[in-house]
Amino acid sequence: MTPVKRNAVISAVVVAVFAVAVVVASLTLGTGATDPADAAEPDRGTASTTGLLVRADSHRLGQAGTGKAVLVEFLDFECEACRAAYPVVEDLRTKYAGKVDFVVRYFPIPSHANAVNAAVAVEAAAQQGQFEAMYKRMYDTQDQWGEQQDSKASVFRGFAQDLGLDMAAYDQAVADPATAARVEKDRQDGLAVGVQGTPTFFLNGRQFKPATVQEFEAQLDAAVNG
Repeated sequence: MTPVKRNAVISAVVVAVFAVAVVVASLTLGTGATDPADAAEPDRGTASTTGLLVRADSHRLGQAGTGKAVLVEFLDFECEACRAAYPVVEDLRTKYAGKVDFVVRYFPIPSHANAVNAAVAVEAAAQQGQFEAMYKRMYDTQDQWGEQQDSKASVFRGFAQDLGLDMAAYDQAVADPATAARVEKDRQDGLAVGVQGTPTFFLNGRQFKPATVQEFEAQLDAAVNG
């Protein structure tokens, strides 16, 4: 297969995967809300909404952008749709490095037995400066631990060991109620701005649902060049 044909095939696969992620997210809409009142539709793009979308301690992927385009994703590491969107986001990060701020917010779905455990493990790693490494590890291994009812906390601890983290500090962070509270704060912010399923994206304070990679890029281009 020639390089041109191979690249065309890869692009087609990425588009198909992204489309599947969007469809799955729409089908699971509402699974993240604990009560219909919690998911009341907010006034999109207001100052108060923007403040809930990005906090001072919100995690960012890669280098900072110019501030003109801020993409926020509410995600669940056990969510298959989030896993499908993951390579798309990674490609966008490469294309828009230094132009777009990629912000990650936790939104563990209650029906996923290990969603909170995974988020707590990532947050514990973040306390040692390894947020992105653990974020990637969760998605890269999701098919090994996802959709299972028994706790995978020990599996996640193994990831931390593989990353060379200080395990005493990691264990302390996982056991500290403040770490789980940090995760829950993200989820509550998500509920407050109308997040009902994952992945949910906001660009410059407004929720949007791109149906294709091309549409996603067009939205980012408009924000970057606007």
